[in-house]
Amino acid sequence: MSATATLNVPTSCTAKKTLNIPLNRVEGDLEIRIELADGRVVDAWSSGTMYRGIENILVGRGPLDGLVITPRICGICTTAHLTAASKALDAIAGIQPPPDAVRVRNLALTTESLQSDVRQTFLTFAADFANPAYRERPLFEEACRRYTPLKGETAIEVIRQTKRVLEIVAILGGQWPHSSYMVPGGIATVPSLADLLQCRHLLAAYRSWYETRILGCPIERWREVRSQAGLDGWLEESAAHRDSDLGFFIRFAREIGLDHIGRGHGNFLSFGQLDLPPDTQVRGRGGATDYLIPAGFARGSEVSAFDQAKVAEHVAHSWYVDYAGGRHPSAGQTQPYATGAESQKYSWAKAPRYDGLPAETGPLAEMVIARHPLFLDFLAQGPNAFVRQLARLVRPAELMPAMEQWLSEITPDGTFYIPTPAISEGEGIGTTQAARGALGHWVKIADAKIQHYQIITPTAWNGSPRDSDDVRGPWEEALIGTPVADPANPVVLGHVVRSFDPCLVCTVHALHRGRSLARQPL
Repeated sequence: MSATATLNVPTSCTAKKTLNIPLNRVEGDLEIRIELADGRVVDAWSSGTMYRGIENILVGRGPLDGLVITPRICGICTTAHLTAASKALDAIAGIQPPPDAVRVRNLALTTESLQSDVRQTFLTFAADFANPAYRERPLFEEACRRYTPLKGETAIEVIRQTKRVLEIVAILGGQWPHSSYMVPGGIATVPSLADLLQCRHLLAAYRSWYETRILGCPIERWREVRSQAGLDGWLEESAAHRDSDLGFFIRFAREIGLDHIGRGHGNFLSFGQLDLPPDTQVRGRGGATDYLIPAGFARGSEVSAFDQAKVAEHVAHSWYVDYAGGRHPSAGQTQPYATGAESQKYSWAKAPRYDGLPAETGPLAEMVIARHPLFLDFLAQGPNAFVRQLARLVRPAELMPAMEQWLSEITPDGTFYIPTPAISEGEGIGTTQAARGALGHWVKIADAKIQHYQIITPTAWNGSPRDSDDVRGPWEEALIGTPVADPANPVVLGHVVRSFDPCLVCTVHALHRGRSLARQPL
């Protein structure tokens, strides 16, 4: 939460109050405006205050330029953008990369998620556990010892360990962030036996640390937890479970009531992630045969197949030139228009919708669509900030065994690239799951140049403004009903928004009433 929040009390005789909050620790520029009545949020608006413009930069450039430019949209989800851009060009070229190239792509993308999930949980989300609002809580001193930014024991360990595991991406792709080794037809580098052995060593070390410090048990034991009753049993089974960072997160989050806030619409979306090579021993979750993490759309726990034709973007409340209703990204426009005169427009984010509905995306959506029994059990009472963050914290336990198998299946003398003719025309779609959820690139090439490029990021889904029907975006809706005990320190609002793992791109800038607002370090 920003060190400064502004409370505007209307002069008329009304119980409603408006609170404007520049939110930090969200990977970019975000301002939340809420309306309070009787101490609870009754309305909310999410404003992304920075214009991206990458789609317009790409128009007129060579088809391969997207492989270099789009990874620079974000320094956190850089491999995910490279994956989506590469898959779009694969589709245009009509090429299926060879199995070992798919494995290497998967390993890099999954490594990015491993480090992001743990960093976001303990460096951005759990930092609020050390907020003075909780000084009277029995676990407060321990929360400070673990999670105080740049000082907490867990915070420091997370920085060290995630830095090391990211070396896997650097070994396979040459650098992280902003690597560009994925190309149409496969990858541009061939890992040596020494490279693969080093990746195995790094992954084994990260798994050992994750099991010891984060879970307090082997991954296999954690994956036996399949219900809320099983979770409670696991928590009480041993001191190692209870005192692990996962155990402490569960205890503290419940103590402060995170399981009672942040419900939202209850719609979930996954584009699918981590293509399964035809000869792999890895099996997809929830019966999926194409991806490790299945694609789909869920209303509550009812899952249907994903159809990208049902994706549309609205701009009625976004600072862009208007068009009626929603448009599919293949026909989308990104024409900035912000005079400040239109009160209904309040964000640079567009409003993506699936089959006309807002949908949250991210680890919880993945668990629901994969039919994970623990999270389906939680969903019977509806989503909340606690279960959303729990899904993120334990997702590495779903990913690391697959990574180990893929590393064992790669051979240095395998095939990593299929020669691909120059791309001169065509349309393609590249979809994947970034660390924060559904990511899509829609690309059109004509006369050997990019004619059209549209990108929908996970935070565009989660942090969207209202659509053409004035329906709130996912975290706008999730804020409704949230109790705010202290408007001068509304830390609970940060819990709700950060449970979606916002990523509004790399820098925070905000001006309010002509002055720069203070920011906490993280």
